[in-house]
Amino acid sequence: MLTIDLETARRFILGKQGLWPGRRWRGLKGTEQAMRTMEYLQLDPLQMIARSQDISLYSRVLNYKPELWEDAAYKQRKFFDWGGWLAARPMEELPYWRVVMHRERDGGYGDSRLRQMAKDHAKAIVEVCAILKDRGTVSNRDFEAADHKKTQSYRGRKDSALALYYLWRTGEVMTHHRERFERVYALTENIAPKELIYEKTQDEADRFLVRKEISFGGITRIKRTGDSYGRGEPDRAAKKLLEGMLADGEIIEVKVEGWKATQYALTEDEKIISGLSVGRIPKVWKPVDTTTTEEAVFLAPLDHVSARGRAKELFGFDYVWEVYKPEHQRKYGYYVLPVLWGDRLVARFDSKLDRTTNTFVILGFWLEDKALAKDEAFAEALARGFARFVNFLGAEKMDVKVIPYPLLRRTATSFL
Repeated sequence: MLTIDLETARRFILGKQGLWPGRRWRGLKGTEQAMRTMEYLQLDPLQMIARSQDISLYSRVLNYKPELWEDAAYKQRKFFDWGGWLAARPMEELPYWRVVMHRERDGGYGDSRLRQMAKDHAKAIVEVCAILKDRGTVSNRDFEAADHKKTQSYRGRKDSALALYYLWRTGEVMTHHRERFERVYALTENIAPKELIYEKTQDEADRFLVRKEISFGGITRIKRTGDSYGRGEPDRAAKKLLEGMLADGEIIEVKVEGWKATQYALTEDEKIISGLSVGRIPKVWKPVDTTTTEEAVFLAPLDHVSARGRAKELFGFDYVWEVYKPEHQRKYGYYVLPVLWGDRLVARFDSKLDRTTNTFVILGFWLEDKALAKDEAFAEALARGFARFVNFLGAEKMDVKVIPYPLLRRTATSFL
C-alpha cells in the first residue's frame, strides 16, 4: 500500500484532472486532449453565466471558447454523450458502454424506469424508429404535442420524448448535434464508426469501467458501483473485481493520511504520485502559459475535484452548489464558483452576466482566509483570472463594487 499526505493527494488529483499547476492545452485539439484526460465531461443545461461544462474546459484549456467541446463531439465525432448521469465520453469507448446500455435494456442491474418506459411507450418507440429511418435526424420538437400522448415524466411531456430518450439510453440512437442544448437524434449506425458498433465481453467492460472510474477520481474509493457495473449484487461484484485487479497489478491501494477509507489508484500512476510526494512535477504537466499561482482559476459548479462534497475532503472547503435550493436557504448565492489559487481553494464568488450591458457582475465575494485580503500576490493572480474569465464570457465590462476587500476590489479589473 502506498501512503501519502493530503497535499500530495490534492496535487495529484488536481494534476490528473488537468487543473494544476496550470493549463497545459490550447485550442480545439487541446479541448479534445482535456476531455480525454478528464475521463468524463459532465453536461448540464443551465446557463447563468456559462454552462458548467464550458467552465470546466475554460479552467483547463488556454483561450477556450464556449461550446468548443461540441465541435469535438458532434462535428469531429470524437465523443458521444450518454447516461442518466449525463457526460461526454470518447467515441472509441462505445463498445464498453454498449454493454451497460444493453444491461439496462435487458433487465440487468440498472434503471428499472427504462424497462417500464419500454412497456408503457412501445408503440411510440416503434413509430419514432420508423421516422428516424425515414428522416435521418429528429428532435423532440419535431413531434406535435397534439399527436402524441402526454406524460408526467421529468424526461419529457410527450411519449415521443420518452421514446427518443429510451432509444438513446439503450444505444439505438445517438446525439447527432444539439440546438440550444436540446438533442437532435440520429440512428447509431449513422453516427458511430461501424467498427465501434459492437459489445465488449462482460469482463472486459467491467474492468474498463473500474479503471475509468479510478482514473476519473485519480485517487478514489469507487463509490458509484451501480453506475459502474450495471449488474446484480453490485457491491459484491465490485469487491471481487477490485480484488482481481489488485492481484493482477492493474491498480494499487493508497492510504491518504487523515482519511479513514482505503483508496485506489491506477498502477501506472504510482510513479507520478511518488514523485509528487518529494516535490517532482511531471514534465507533461508543464503549463503552456501561467500557473495557477500566477493566475487564479475558477472551477465549474460540477467540476469533479470540488463537487459533491469532495472540496471538503480535499481542500477543507465546504462547497455546495446552491442553484437548486430555495433562495432563503442559500448561504452564498445562486451560481457560486470556487477560486483555485496554487493548489488550494481559497475563495468563492457569486456572479451574473448582464446581457443588456454585456457586463460581468460580481454579486458576492468571500475569502476562506481573511489574510488574503491584503496579499498583493493573490490580488494580482485574482485580477489575471478575472481578465481571462471576462474574455471567455465575451463580456465587455466588469462590475466589482460588491467585493468587500479594498485591495482586491481596486486591482480586480487591472488586466481587463
